[in-house]
Amino acid sequence: MVPEINYWAVLLATLSSMLVGTIWYARGVFGTRWAKLAKVDMDRPGSSAVMPIIVTVLVSFVTAWVLAGASTIAWHFYGGSYLMSALLTAAILWAGFTAARFITHDAFEGRPSSLTVLNIAHELVTLLVMGLIIGVWPPAGTV
Repeated sequence: MVPEINYWAVLLATLSSMLVGTIWYARGVFGTRWAKLAKVDMDRPGSSAVMPIIVTVLVSFVTAWVLAGASTIAWHFYGGSYLMSALLTAAILWAGFTAARFITHDAFEGRPSSLTVLNIAHELVTLLVMGLIIGVWPPAGTV
């Protein structure tokens, strides 16, 4: 059984991840530092970013969809505010899956811990913004 999901909120949350990433990795924010730590050439041709952007949109949709479903399940289980359920679910999923996996992989790959912190902080902000959107726009009939 699939929990109730507001697909408009999922689509908006998907787009929000693109906005958060655009701001986060801008040269004037964390982009220059990230590029140096990750050894990425920020001046490479824009055409080389097409496939990563397509992949990011698809993966962001899956993330938003899973977060929306998990938030509804959490809300049904715990009750209370749908917004708080979505935000807490986002934080818990980030800690248990995203941050934990980034830390593990980056440790084995020998990446700088400052790069790991920068990337997992980006993921936390992304998931919390998604949770905020999903939380303020719950599925019809749930709240």
